[in-house]
Amino acid sequence: MQILKTILGGAGLLLASSCAALAQAAESNPLATRPGWELGGQVAHYQYLEPDFAKLSGNRAGIVAAGTAVSAAGVFSRFDFRESYGRLKYEGSGTKDRVPDWILEARVVAGLDWVGRRVSLSPYLGLGYRYLYSDLRGYTSSGAAGYRRESNYIYAPVGVTARFHLGDRWILAPTFEAEVFARGRQASKLSDAGPGVSDATNEQKGGRGHRASLMLEKDHWAAGFWTHYWHIEDSDLQCITAVVNGVCLAGQEPANYTRESGLELRYRF
Repeated sequence: MQILKTILGGAGLLLASSCAALAQAAESNPLATRPGWELGGQVAHYQYLEPDFAKLSGNRAGIVAAGTAVSAAGVFSRFDFRESYGRLKYEGSGTKDRVPDWILEARVVAGLDWVGRRVSLSPYLGLGYRYLYSDLRGYTSSGAAGYRRESNYIYAPVGVTARFHLGDRWILAPTFEAEVFARGRQASKLSDAGPGVSDATNEQKGGRGHRASLMLEKDHWAAGFWTHYWHIEDSDLQCITAVVNGVCLAGQEPANYTRESGLELRYRF
C-alpha cells in the first residue's frame, strides 16, 4: 500500500501545481483532452480463473475519479483512481458464495494531444498500481478451508485515445491500452486454513494485460463500455511448512487470468 500512497501524493502535487491551467484550453475544443476533475461510478462482471484449479466470478460495483492538467501546447498529465467491490462465487475445492473481493487501482499517465478538425489522437504512457484483496475464510461446500489473498501489481500503461466529433459537441472516444507488467507480489494468508501451514509471499515476474473502452462524451458527461484483461504467469516457489532435513512443502501462485467488463458513467467538473 506504500506504493499507492506515493502515487496518490505525487498526483496531488502534480494537479496542485497546474491549477492555473485547468480553466483554459480544452474547454473550447471538445476534441482535446479536458482539464479538471471527474467523478463517476461503474458496474461490471468479473471473472478470475486459475485453470483446472479455481474460479471466482460475479458482479461488482465501484467508483472512479480522475484529475487532469493540460498545458497550452497540448501536453497533458492525468491521475486515475478506481475502487471496486464484489461478493463473488468461488468454485474449486467445493463452492462458496458471497466471497468479499476488493480492487484498488491508481495510475499516473502523461501524453500529448494531436488535434485535427474532426478527429484527435492522444497517445500516453505512465505508471500504475493495482491492489486486490479477496477474503475466502470459512469453509466451502466440500469442507475445504479458505484463506485471505492479497495481489499487488506494478505495471506501465501504454495507450492511445482517439476522439471523433459527431456534431453538436458529441464525441465518440475509443481507447486502447497495453499493460506492460513489471512485477507482482502475492500474499497468501495460508495460516487461516489451519495449523501446520505458514503464510507465503510469492513473487510474480511474468504477465501481460490490456484494456479498452468506448465512451460517448458531451460537455460534462461521459458514458460507455470498458473491458480489462490480465494474464499472470506462475510465481516463484516458497516454503509453506517447516524445513526438515533441507526439505519443505512449497507453495506457488499458479498462472491465472482475470477478465472484467462493464459500464461506466462520469461527471466532469
